[in-house]
Amino acid sequence: MKKIQILGTGCPKCKKLAENAEAAAKALGMEFELVKVTDLNEIMKFGVMMTPALAVDGQVKVVGKVPTSDALKDMLK
Repeated sequence: MKKIQILGTGCPKCKKLAENAEAAAKALGMEFELVKVTDLNEIMKFGVMMTPALAVDGQVKVVGKVPTSDALKDMLK
């Protein structure tokens, strides 16, 4: 099971990233857990300075932008 983490404080871009990531994971038919990391100290532990960001299984894949669901599919594979 993949662990998809949305790093952000809950802004509209963070919510859109969560929606796109969830849609991409469902389209791939994968088992996943979507976790929203909103605590700034936790976000900093990933080395992320801009939000929103996306981490998959603890590895940061995207920082400061909201990729399309199609672009996210490649990152989740």
